[in-house]
Amino acid sequence: MNRRNSLLSVLAAVAALASPLSQAQEPIRLIVPYAPGGPLDITSRALAERVRDSLGVVIIDNKAGAGGNIGADAIAKAAPDGLTIGLSATATHAVNPWLYTKMPYDAGKDFAGITQMVRVPNVLVMNAAKAEQLKIHSVADLIAYAKTHPGKLNYGSGGNGSAGHLAGEMLKQKAGIFALHVPYRGANPAQLALLSGEVDFNIDNLAAAAPNIKSGKLVPLAVTSLNATPLLPGVPPLSKTYPGFAIDTWWGLVAPAGTPKPVLDKLSKAFNDALHAPETKTRFNTLMAEPVGSTPAEFDKFMAAERAKYQPIVKASGAKVD
Repeated sequence: MNRRNSLLSVLAAVAALASPLSQAQEPIRLIVPYAPGGPLDITSRALAERVRDSLGVVIIDNKAGAGGNIGADAIAKAAPDGLTIGLSATATHAVNPWLYTKMPYDAGKDFAGITQMVRVPNVLVMNAAKAEQLKIHSVADLIAYAKTHPGKLNYGSGGNGSAGHLAGEMLKQKAGIFALHVPYRGANPAQLALLSGEVDFNIDNLAAAAPNIKSGKLVPLAVTSLNATPLLPGVPPLSKTYPGFAIDTWWGLVAPAGTPKPVLDKLSKAFNDALHAPETKTRFNTLMAEPVGSTPAEFDKFMAAERAKYQPIVKASGAKVD
Protein backbone atom coordinates (compact mmCIF):
# COMPACT_ATOMS: atom_id res chain seq x y z
CA MET A 1 0.00 0.00 0.00
CA ASN A 2 2.80 2.39 0.85
CA ARG A 3 4.59 1.63 -2.42
CA ARG A 4 1.32 2.14 -4.30
CA ASN A 5 0.69 5.49 -2.62
CA SER A 6 4.27 6.54 -3.34
CA LEU A 7 3.86 5.66 -7.00
CA LEU A 8 0.57 7.54 -7.19
CA SER A 9 2.16 10.63 -5.66
CA VAL A 10 4.95 10.54 -8.25
CA LEU A 11 2.48 10.17 -11.10
CA ALA A 12 0.31 12.97 -9.75
CA ALA A 13 3.26 15.33 -9.41
CA VAL A 14 4.53 14.55 -12.90
CA ALA A 15 1.05 15.01 -14.33
CA ALA A 16 0.73 18.36 -12.60
CA LEU A 17 3.80 19.59 -14.47
CA ALA A 18 3.13 17.78 -17.72
CA SER A 19 0.94 20.33 -19.47
CA PRO A 20 1.90 23.98 -18.89
CA LEU A 21 -0.82 26.56 -18.59
CA SER A 22 -3.49 23.88 -18.33
CA GLN A 23 -6.51 24.72 -16.25
CA ALA A 24 -5.74 21.79 -13.96
CA GLN A 25 -2.30 23.02 -12.99
CA GLU A 26 -1.77 25.46 -10.18
CA PRO A 27 0.89 28.13 -10.64
CA ILE A 28 4.35 27.18 -9.41
CA ARG A 29 5.46 29.23 -6.40
CA LEU A 30 9.14 30.21 -6.37
CA ILE A 31 10.20 31.39 -2.91
CA VAL A 32 13.01 33.95 -2.89
CA PRO A 33 14.43 34.27 0.66
CA TYR A 34 15.44 37.89 0.07
CA ALA A 35 13.73 41.23 -0.47
CA PRO A 36 12.45 42.36 -3.89
CA GLY A 37 14.74 44.37 -6.15
CA GLY A 38 18.11 42.71 -5.52
CA PRO A 39 20.09 40.58 -8.00
CA LEU A 40 18.69 37.29 -6.66
CA ASP A 41 15.14 38.56 -7.03
CA ILE A 42 15.76 40.04 -10.49
CA THR A 43 17.35 36.88 -11.90
CA SER A 44 14.55 34.73 -10.44
CA ARG A 45 11.90 36.88 -12.08
CA ALA A 46 13.74 36.83 -15.41
CA LEU A 47 13.89 33.02 -15.40
CA ALA A 48 10.27 32.73 -14.27
CA GLU A 49 9.24 34.55 -17.44
CA ARG A 50 11.40 32.37 -19.67
CA VAL A 51 10.02 29.04 -18.36
CA ARG A 52 6.37 30.07 -18.76
CA ASP A 53 5.97 28.13 -22.01
CA SER A 54 7.30 24.88 -20.55
CA LEU A 55 6.13 25.06 -16.93
CA GLY A 56 3.27 27.52 -16.87
CA VAL A 57 2.93 30.46 -14.54
CA VAL A 58 5.67 30.86 -11.91
CA ILE A 59 4.85 33.29 -9.11
CA ILE A 60 7.71 34.87 -7.13
CA ASP A 61 7.12 34.89 -3.36
CA ASN A 62 9.66 37.01 -1.43
CA LYS A 63 10.19 35.84 2.15
CA ALA A 64 13.13 37.81 3.54
CA GLY A 65 14.65 37.76 7.02
CA ALA A 66 17.21 36.05 9.26
CA GLY A 67 19.89 36.01 6.57
CA GLY A 68 17.62 34.06 4.22
CA ASN A 69 16.67 31.42 6.79
CA ILE A 70 12.98 32.35 6.92
CA GLY A 71 12.46 31.84 3.20
CA ALA A 72 14.64 28.72 3.06
CA ASP A 73 12.64 27.20 5.91
CA ALA A 74 9.41 27.88 4.01
CA ILE A 75 10.83 25.95 1.04
CA ALA A 76 11.89 23.05 3.26
CA LYS A 77 8.46 22.75 4.86
CA ALA A 78 6.43 22.98 1.62
CA ALA A 79 4.73 19.96 0.05
CA PRO A 80 7.16 18.00 -2.17
CA ASP A 81 4.90 18.13 -5.21
CA GLY A 82 6.91 20.36 -7.54
CA LEU A 83 4.53 23.28 -7.13
CA THR A 84 6.70 25.02 -4.52
CA ILE A 85 10.37 25.55 -5.28
CA GLY A 86 12.81 28.16 -4.11
CA LEU A 87 16.10 29.91 -4.29
CA SER A 88 19.16 28.52 -2.52
CA ALA A 89 22.26 30.63 -2.05
CA THR A 90 25.75 30.62 -0.58
CA ALA A 91 24.36 32.00 2.68
CA THR A 92 21.29 29.80 3.13
CA HIS A 93 22.84 26.50 2.10
CA ALA A 94 26.59 26.77 2.80
CA VAL A 95 27.37 29.48 5.39
CA ASN A 96 24.33 29.79 7.67
CA PRO A 97 24.43 26.16 8.88
CA TRP A 98 27.76 26.99 10.56
CA LEU A 99 27.09 30.66 11.34
CA TYR A 100 23.76 30.39 13.18
CA THR A 101 23.58 28.73 16.59
CA LYS A 102 20.07 27.45 15.83
CA MET A 103 18.82 26.60 12.35
CA PRO A 104 15.14 25.99 11.47
CA TYR A 105 16.09 23.57 8.69
CA ASP A 106 18.79 21.06 7.77
CA ALA A 107 20.53 22.36 4.65
CA GLY A 108 21.84 18.89 3.80
CA LYS A 109 18.64 16.88 4.28
CA ASP A 110 15.60 19.11 3.75
CA PHE A 111 16.13 20.03 0.09
CA ALA A 112 16.49 18.47 -3.34
CA GLY A 113 18.60 20.32 -5.88
CA ILE A 114 17.14 21.44 -9.21
CA THR A 115 19.96 23.44 -10.81
CA GLN A 116 22.66 25.96 -10.04
CA MET A 117 21.52 29.21 -11.62
CA VAL A 118 24.42 31.65 -11.52
CA ARG A 119 27.81 32.47 -10.10
CA VAL A 120 28.87 36.02 -9.20
CA PRO A 121 32.63 36.43 -8.71
CA ASN A 122 33.81 38.34 -5.67
CA VAL A 123 36.58 40.87 -6.20
CA LEU A 124 39.37 42.18 -3.96
CA VAL A 125 39.27 45.97 -4.34
CA MET A 126 41.14 48.95 -2.93
CA ASN A 127 40.40 52.65 -2.86
CA ALA A 128 42.27 53.91 -5.95
CA ALA A 129 43.85 56.88 -4.16
CA LYS A 130 45.02 54.75 -1.23
CA ALA A 131 46.39 52.06 -3.56
CA GLU A 132 48.46 54.73 -5.30
CA GLN A 133 49.59 56.22 -1.98
CA LEU A 134 50.72 52.82 -0.64
CA LYS A 135 52.06 51.70 -4.02
CA ILE A 136 49.83 48.63 -4.03
CA HIS A 137 48.99 47.53 -7.56
CA SER A 138 48.67 43.76 -7.16
CA VAL A 139 47.92 41.04 -4.63
CA ALA A 140 51.66 40.51 -4.23
CA ASP A 141 52.05 44.20 -3.33
CA LEU A 142 49.20 43.97 -0.81
CA ILE A 143 50.67 40.90 0.90
CA ALA A 144 54.16 42.41 0.92
CA TYR A 145 52.83 45.62 2.50
CA ALA A 146 50.91 43.65 5.14
CA LYS A 147 54.05 41.69 6.07
CA THR A 148 56.32 44.73 6.26
CA HIS A 149 53.72 46.85 8.07
CA PRO A 150 52.10 44.38 10.52
CA GLY A 151 48.86 45.59 12.04
CA LYS A 152 48.53 48.53 9.65
CA LEU A 153 45.94 47.15 7.21
CA ASN A 154 42.22 46.72 7.77
CA TYR A 155 39.35 45.57 5.61
CA GLY A 156 35.60 46.09 5.63
CA SER A 157 32.63 43.81 5.05
CA GLY A 158 28.86 43.81 5.24
CA GLY A 159 28.96 42.16 8.65
CA ASN A 160 30.27 39.23 10.65
CA GLY A 161 29.82 36.03 8.66
CA SER A 162 29.22 37.85 5.38
CA ALA A 163 30.88 36.63 2.18
CA GLY A 164 33.35 39.53 2.33
CA HIS A 165 34.28 38.72 5.92
CA LEU A 166 34.85 35.02 5.23
CA ALA A 167 36.81 35.69 2.04
CA GLY A 168 39.00 38.15 3.95
CA GLU A 169 39.66 35.62 6.70
CA MET A 170 40.54 32.97 4.13
CA LEU A 171 42.99 35.37 2.47
CA LYS A 172 44.62 36.11 5.84
CA GLN A 173 45.01 32.38 6.54
CA LYS A 174 46.44 31.58 3.11
CA ALA A 175 48.81 34.57 3.04
CA GLY A 176 49.86 34.44 6.68
CA ILE A 177 49.04 38.11 7.27
CA PHE A 178 46.98 40.13 9.70
CA ALA A 179 44.36 42.69 8.68
CA LEU A 180 41.77 43.99 11.12
CA HIS A 181 38.21 43.12 10.12
CA VAL A 182 35.79 46.06 10.36
CA PRO A 183 32.16 44.87 10.09
CA TYR A 184 29.45 47.25 8.85
CA ARG A 185 25.67 46.98 8.82
CA GLY A 186 25.39 45.86 5.23
CA ALA A 187 27.40 45.88 2.02
CA ASN A 188 26.56 49.48 1.06
CA PRO A 189 28.01 51.06 4.26
CA ALA A 190 31.10 48.86 3.83
CA GLN A 191 31.62 50.11 0.30
CA LEU A 192 31.14 53.73 1.39
CA ALA A 193 33.81 53.18 4.05
CA LEU A 194 36.18 51.90 1.37
CA LEU A 195 35.45 54.83 -0.93
CA SER A 196 36.12 57.30 1.89
CA GLY A 197 39.40 55.61 2.85
CA GLU A 198 38.10 54.48 6.23
CA VAL A 199 39.18 50.91 5.39
CA ASP A 200 42.02 49.73 3.16
CA PHE A 201 40.39 46.97 1.14
CA ASN A 202 37.18 45.01 0.73
CA ILE A 203 36.22 41.75 -0.91
CA ASP A 204 32.84 42.42 -2.47
CA ASN A 205 30.70 40.81 -5.11
CA LEU A 206 31.43 42.08 -8.58
CA ALA A 207 27.88 43.30 -9.15
CA ALA A 208 28.21 45.77 -6.27
CA ALA A 209 31.80 46.82 -6.99
CA ALA A 210 31.60 47.15 -10.79
CA PRO A 211 30.25 50.74 -11.03
CA ASN A 212 33.04 52.13 -8.84
CA ILE A 213 35.65 50.03 -10.66
CA LYS A 214 34.39 51.44 -13.95
CA SER A 215 34.53 55.01 -12.62
CA GLY A 216 38.11 54.52 -11.41
CA LYS A 217 37.31 55.02 -7.73
CA LEU A 218 38.20 51.42 -6.90
CA VAL A 219 41.10 49.30 -8.16
CA PRO A 220 40.51 45.55 -8.62
CA LEU A 221 43.49 43.46 -7.51
CA ALA A 222 42.04 39.96 -7.96
CA VAL A 223 38.84 37.96 -8.26
CA THR A 224 38.09 35.19 -5.78
CA SER A 225 36.70 32.76 -8.36
CA LEU A 226 38.79 29.71 -9.21
CA ASN A 227 39.45 31.09 -12.69
CA ALA A 228 39.57 34.55 -14.24
CA THR A 229 36.19 35.90 -15.31
CA PRO A 230 35.32 37.48 -18.67
CA LEU A 231 33.22 39.93 -16.68
CA LEU A 232 36.44 41.59 -15.45
CA PRO A 233 39.08 41.07 -18.15
CA GLY A 234 42.72 41.24 -17.14
CA VAL A 235 42.13 40.77 -13.41
CA PRO A 236 43.80 37.58 -12.13
CA PRO A 237 42.17 35.08 -9.76
CA LEU A 238 43.53 34.75 -6.23
CA SER A 239 43.91 31.03 -6.99
CA LYS A 240 46.88 31.98 -9.17
CA THR A 241 48.71 33.03 -6.00
CA TYR A 242 46.97 30.63 -3.61
CA PRO A 243 45.90 27.44 -5.43
CA GLY A 244 42.37 26.32 -4.63
CA PHE A 245 41.25 29.74 -3.38
CA ALA A 246 37.64 30.01 -4.51
CA ILE A 247 34.87 31.96 -2.80
CA ASP A 248 32.11 32.91 -5.20
CA THR A 249 28.61 34.12 -4.53
CA TRP A 250 26.18 31.66 -6.12
CA TRP A 251 22.53 30.82 -6.13
CA GLY A 252 20.34 28.11 -7.55
CA LEU A 253 16.99 26.38 -7.31
CA VAL A 254 15.88 23.71 -4.86
CA ALA A 255 12.70 21.84 -4.02
CA PRO A 256 11.59 20.28 -0.74
CA ALA A 257 13.20 16.91 0.00
CA GLY A 258 11.06 14.07 -1.29
CA THR A 259 10.09 15.80 -4.52
CA PRO A 260 9.89 13.00 -7.14
CA LYS A 261 12.89 12.66 -9.45
CA PRO A 262 10.82 12.98 -12.67
CA VAL A 263 9.53 16.32 -11.39
CA LEU A 264 13.02 17.52 -10.46
CA ASP A 265 14.28 16.49 -13.90
CA LYS A 266 11.49 18.37 -15.68
CA LEU A 267 12.06 21.50 -13.61
CA SER A 268 15.82 21.25 -14.14
CA LYS A 269 15.49 20.93 -17.91
CA ALA A 270 13.14 23.90 -18.16
CA PHE A 271 15.35 26.19 -16.09
CA ASN A 272 18.57 25.00 -17.74
CA ASP A 273 17.10 25.71 -21.17
CA ALA A 274 16.24 29.21 -19.93
CA LEU A 275 19.72 29.71 -18.45
CA HIS A 276 21.44 28.78 -21.71
CA ALA A 277 19.36 31.11 -23.87
CA PRO A 278 21.56 33.90 -25.34
CA GLU A 279 19.14 36.55 -24.07
CA THR A 280 19.52 35.23 -20.52
CA LYS A 281 23.31 35.37 -20.65
CA THR A 282 23.21 38.94 -21.94
CA ARG A 283 20.77 40.03 -19.25
CA PHE A 284 22.62 38.28 -16.43
CA ASN A 285 25.98 39.64 -17.56
CA THR A 286 24.63 43.17 -17.03
CA LEU A 287 24.18 42.10 -13.38
CA MET A 288 27.77 40.75 -13.38
CA ALA A 289 26.38 37.22 -13.02
CA GLU A 290 27.50 34.17 -14.99
CA PRO A 291 24.76 31.62 -15.87
CA VAL A 292 25.82 28.09 -14.87
CA GLY A 293 23.20 25.34 -15.07
CA SER A 294 23.50 21.78 -13.73
CA THR A 295 21.58 18.57 -13.17
CA PRO A 296 19.83 17.98 -9.83
CA ALA A 297 22.53 15.48 -8.81
CA GLU A 298 25.34 17.86 -9.78
CA PHE A 299 23.79 20.69 -7.78
CA ASP A 300 23.29 18.48 -4.71
CA LYS A 301 26.97 17.51 -4.89
CA PHE A 302 28.02 21.15 -5.35
CA MET A 303 26.01 22.37 -2.34
CA ALA A 304 27.43 19.59 -0.15
CA ALA A 305 30.97 20.54 -1.17
CA GLU A 306 30.28 24.23 -0.46
CA ARG A 307 28.97 23.41 3.03
CA ALA A 308 32.08 21.36 3.75
CA LYS A 309 34.32 24.16 2.46
CA TYR A 310 32.74 26.88 4.57
CA GLN A 311 32.68 24.99 7.89
CA PRO A 312 36.37 25.59 8.77
CA ILE A 313 36.28 29.12 7.33
CA VAL A 314 33.33 30.15 9.51
CA LYS A 315 34.90 28.47 12.54
CA ALA A 316 38.22 30.27 12.02
CA SER A 317 36.44 33.61 11.61
CA GLY A 318 34.85 33.31 15.04
CA ALA A 319 31.56 34.64 13.65
CA LYS A 320 28.35 33.43 15.31
CA VAL A 321 24.71 34.53 15.18
CA ASP A 322 22.46 33.50 18.07
